[in-house]
Amino acid sequence: MTWEELEAKCRACSACPLHESRHNPVFGTGNRRAALVFVGEAPGEQEDLSGVPFVGRAGRLLDRYLEAVDIPRQSVYITNILKCRPPKNRDPLPAEEDCCIGFLELQLRLLSPRLIVCLGRIAAMRLIRPDFRITKEHGIWHTRGDSEICAVYHPSLLLRDPRKREDMLTDMKAIKARLDALKGPASPHES
Repeated sequence: MTWEELEAKCRACSACPLHESRHNPVFGTGNRRAALVFVGEAPGEQEDLSGVPFVGRAGRLLDRYLEAVDIPRQSVYITNILKCRPPKNRDPLPAEEDCCIGFLELQLRLLSPRLIVCLGRIAAMRLIRPDFRITKEHGIWHTRGDSEICAVYHPSLLLRDPRKREDMLTDMKAIKARLDALKGPASPHES
């Protein structure tokens, strides 16, 4: 399946009731050859209106963390488990995740990322382990097929609990270090 076919299938999806209230499905955005992919749980209001993931307040905070560790947003791919917004930004229901997870799996197959970062506990519970504990396990790497995967705090949590922002910065620095390690040592001419 091509990117265009997958996105068209997503736009036409009516597998769960969320399609009835959506303005736009939020498929994903970014570099389709990215070594690094961020996966959130579901679109919020601004994402539903624009069709682009992480463009609201939480997205702007994510952008600031990416800038702080020198990862250009356009160099990564960003998506969510759900492609449609749950009412009032509630947590996704397992049945909704089940309807949408196939899109994410196909996106990841097309992307073949080396690093996957779950944004928040819900994505981590779906992609890493159902009993994942974000407070205790954020920043810890696991293997998922040919990729390494970890979870960090969701930016919306950081808006509500600024005390966790330093942990997020530490995790983002570690992500940047892993990303740089994939590229190999810098040549003396690049310094």
